[in-house]
Amino acid sequence: MASERFGGRYSPGARSGEGAPPGAAPPAAPFRNRPARKVSLRARLMFLLPLPLLFAGLGAIGRANAPEMLGELGGFAGLMLAAWLLNEGLRAEEAYDARAVARPPAIPRKLFAAVLAGASIGLATYLGLGQGLFAAIAFGAVATIAHVAAFGLDPMKKKGMEGVDEFAGERVARAIDKAEGIVREVIAAAARIGDPRLEGRVERLCDQAREVFRTVEQDPRDLARARAFLSVYLVGLRDSTVKFADLWGRTRDPETRAKFEALLGDLETSFTTHRTMLLEDNRSDLDIEIEVLRERLQQDGLTVR
Repeated sequence: MASERFGGRYSPGARSGEGAPPGAAPPAAPFRNRPARKVSLRARLMFLLPLPLLFAGLGAIGRANAPEMLGELGGFAGLMLAAWLLNEGLRAEEAYDARAVARPPAIPRKLFAAVLAGASIGLATYLGLGQGLFAAIAFGAVATIAHVAAFGLDPMKKKGMEGVDEFAGERVARAIDKAEGIVREVIAAAARIGDPRLEGRVERLCDQAREVFRTVEQDPRDLARARAFLSVYLVGLRDSTVKFADLWGRTRDPETRAKFEALLGDLETSFTTHRTMLLEDNRSDLDIEIEVLRERLQQDGLTVR
């Protein structure tokens, strides 16, 4: 049986664009426009700190002490929910920091986590330990203040909209939020393909899409022309990736794979061309490029109608 060469997203072939069709644009550098993930060990530890309350609450059940059980198990549940809110808030803050134009998170998760942590500590102090109301309020307030001091508050201001018409800035922020959601859908669909090389190519396309997002954030006037990119290029990439992942999982048809790889090659070239034309403000060539790709996507059997 003939041996098969291993190829992966981070293998030399993947980095050099091996397997891409002739004429395709050079692949983007790995991790470009993909900020390093900040893993807060302190935030992860917040899931472990409430465990003593769980064990104490289970012990209170055996002693048939209802108030103590309610205080300790209620405090445990509240602290676990606060830890989840904190980690979600840190993710939202990371996405906010990575954007040039952004609105603050709609829900201040870190603030809610701090208040919930304080309330949970107060409940555990009052019912679980049987301390007075004043002590419970004092411990809860200290816990809330310590939580804010350790992890800070959520972003509260709009970013990158100074000197820009507020309505235009809001339109850009909404459009980029929607586009980032589509990119996440593309990456999730690519992960279902089960081929590291194809997954790597799709992720590099998503990196190129984010370059277009950053270009629009720097000059909101580009949004009108970038809408065609969002509605044709990006949606076409998402739909074709979803459909290919479904077909490939059922059939493993080489012809379907070849068509999908050809489409990726076209999109690699088109994504780079689109960003270049946005920077050069070359509207007529950009309209022609969009129309050609629209026809290409309509004719391709992988595109979801």
